[in-house]
Amino acid sequence: MEEHKGHEKAEIYSKRVRAGKRTYFFDVKATRSDDYYLTITESKRRFKEDGAHFYEKHKLFLYKEDFNKFLTALHGSITYVKDELMPDFDFSQFDEAGDEFVNDQFEDELKWD
Repeated sequence: MEEHKGHEKAEIYSKRVRAGKRTYFFDVKATRSDDYYLTITESKRRFKEDGAHFYEKHKLFLYKEDFNKFLTALHGSITYVKDELMPDFDFSQFDEAGDEFVNDQFEDELKWD
């Protein structure tokens, strides 16, 4: 993308997922050479003893050569929990109206092929 030339780590797409006390950020970024990678950030609001707050963040960098392996491992892990460890649990109670990544849409929305 020509508009990103000369801007290292330019952010070109961002998705925020609120999950209880945590927020996850999925950010697609571009390098100066128009290569792309994904950062996944978990942000948790924490409090100091004096009552002031700060955000504790953990960041994961995911590069294009690992997209498919990561997606396969993530999907396999979630499927294992749902099908093997908690087959009788109703996960649909966590679905939100308008959520882009609900049930069968998960695989379709996250394909990087």
